[in-house]
Amino acid sequence: MPDEEDLTLLARCRAGDRAAFAVFVRRHQGAVLRLCRALTSSAADAEDAAQETFVQVWRALSSTDGDKRGDAPVKAWLLTIARHAAWRRHRRRVGEPTHTDGLEAVDAAPVAWGALGEAAGWGQDPEARAAAVEKKACVQQALQRLSESDREVIVMRDVLGLSGDEAARALGLSLAAEKSRLHRARLALMAHLGACREVQS
Repeated sequence: MPDEEDLTLLARCRAGDRAAFAVFVRRHQGAVLRLCRALTSSAADAEDAAQETFVQVWRALSSTDGDKRGDAPVKAWLLTIARHAAWRRHRRRVGEPTHTDGLEAVDAAPVAWGALGEAAGWGQDPEARAAAVEKKACVQQALQRLSESDREVIVMRDVLGLSGDEAARALGLSLAAEKSRLHRARLALMAHLGACREVQS
């Protein structure tokens, strides 16, 4: 079970095992970087936020206070730290132009074409997948138009594949509030995707 493997790695990290920490970083750096790229305004900020995330994790594990993870799943705990690191970077950029080139990371993500594909009206057969690749720019544009809170719940659920409970914990919401936000975000995404498809047709 992935969480059990992570817990074993974290226990080794607490004992000062840097090799275990390197394994932990490799296991999660892709998800952390994808989230940071979706929430920051540049690839450089995303990379800085991802690096800051793992520095904070190491410090938390080395602290005598412990990691304060409680009973939260490891991935939810880690993405909470990443989310805060990304927002700190974002706040530092307030007043600067807000382009979102970081959303190109959705490319590299194992996108759950379940939610994003259904929202766009694209199927799962090979022809539809090819069409989905061509419409990648449309998805990126639609994601950019979402509010920050809508974008982060979409990324957590439909790009990173977190469960409702994991996403709720990472976002600091109740499960009911997370479901409500996800429903609203998916409706907004569908509207933006629909508008994009009309422009392209």
